[in-house]
Amino acid sequence: MLEAPLFSSAGARASGGFALPEPFFDGTVNEPVLHQAVTVFLNNQRQGTAATKTRSFVSGGNQKPWRQKGTGRARQGSTRAPHWRGGGTVFGPQPRDYRTKIPAKVRQLARRSAFNARAREGALLVVESLAFDAPKTAQLVALLAKLGVAGQKVLVLTHGIRKNLYLSSRNLPGTDVMPYTDASAYDILWAEVVVVERAALGGEAGAEVEVTEAPPAKKPRAAKAKAAPKAEPKAEPAPATRKPAARKAPAQKKKESE
Repeated sequence: MLEAPLFSSAGARASGGFALPEPFFDGTVNEPVLHQAVTVFLNNQRQGTAATKTRSFVSGGNQKPWRQKGTGRARQGSTRAPHWRGGGTVFGPQPRDYRTKIPAKVRQLARRSAFNARAREGALLVVESLAFDAPKTAQLVALLAKLGVAGQKVLVLTHGIRKNLYLSSRNLPGTDVMPYTDASAYDILWAEVVVVERAALGGEAGAEVEVTEAPPAKKPRAAKAKAAPKAEPKAEPAPATRKPAARKAPAQKKKESE
């Protein structure tokens, strides 16, 4: 089981060490996976916007420099050919996407390997709490000095978002602050020393986690009055059936008087 030095919030060394969680810190460092994760991370940082002009994009050269035969010189078709001064570039860089994908399990394994590497070197320190009342760079500088990591590249991992601590570190070169869950294998290997808040490793939190501005509470919706059940439409009386009118017998024509 790996252990890390434990410090108080003021930077005082505790008597006993902190036992790192065994499921995550098993002491195994997979170097090929680390190399793959770092390569993928650096590839994804490239913008890929480098571009050169080929002969089709260079202005000029629309006319043949000289006639094909009779001059004694080599035949030429354009002054913007690659071998001419001011001509186009052959096989130069063109805009492309360098983004590389990596399986999620490989990325997680690389992250565990990076933490194990720093823990085995003794470069992983655990601090009881990293809650600052206000942004104060001098307070963070004093804490790093008491931890004995001043002047080194330090990665501070917090339990959740610590806004005041982050603002306190922006003026310090070589110091980076981020939540524990956001750290990648590259971030951990970049730092010479990793300082982790105890609550982020599953220990008891020394102080409540700072919460950024909470979104405005939604007003409870007014309960809609239940609509009265619609009255069933009254059954219309069936139309009275009319008896067919009896046909009148045709009137007999009166005999014409003689």
